[in-house]
Amino acid sequence: MKEEFKNYERLREFAFSQGVNLFGIADIVSIRDEFNLDLNIKKKYPRAISLGKVLLNAILEEIEDRPTKLYFHHYRQINFFLDRLALLISCLIQDYGFSALPIPASQVIDWEKQRAHLSHKKVAYFAGLGWIGRNNLLVNPQFGSRFRLVTILTDMPLKCDIPLDEDCKDCLNCISSCPAGAIKNSRKDFDHFACFEKLKEFKRLGICNQYICGVCVKSCEGKKLKV
Repeated sequence: MKEEFKNYERLREFAFSQGVNLFGIADIVSIRDEFNLDLNIKKKYPRAISLGKVLLNAILEEIEDRPTKLYFHHYRQINFFLDRLALLISCLIQDYGFSALPIPASQVIDWEKQRAHLSHKKVAYFAGLGWIGRNNLLVNPQFGSRFRLVTILTDMPLKCDIPLDEDCKDCLNCISSCPAGAIKNSRKDFDHFACFEKLKEFKRLGICNQYICGVCVKSCEGKKLKV
């Protein structure tokens, strides 16, 4: 147990020294069968490191009812930052004699089914970084949904964080802002099809060559961004 705490603090300190805003460790034994990875890989890793980097307010404030070219560029740069940090931490873990597998921040296997190697937001939920909101995104108490995530799978002994027992309560900002009308009062009623159709529309308009929006991200500010 002492080793798990020591490893946790060592990695957390390094991650924050590199500019990350969110750090958590998840016990993924109960969810790793859901991952779209080789069976042997899934069995190998009982822990996942979840990292988050906050988006710039100035970029988000330019968004109204659709993504902007500045947001698209920023989106890619934040993903690059997270992927590089995940690589650095994975190399550090390997130097300590353990194994680590960084999962790309934004690599979709099947857009129609919205499938990636794994759900970064679900791992982050188990890592105690937030809850799944009405907007179908991870919501953090401080930062809302204004951040991006990346995941590292590892067999390094690590202390695990606990999922937050919170929800969006009476905040409905994302419902009125959604250009697709995909967000409903109940999280379970989120309309994935309507959301994806709107993303395809934005792509056809030539705003960006990737399926992104950013409108509900902007509307979910969190406590820290409101002070």
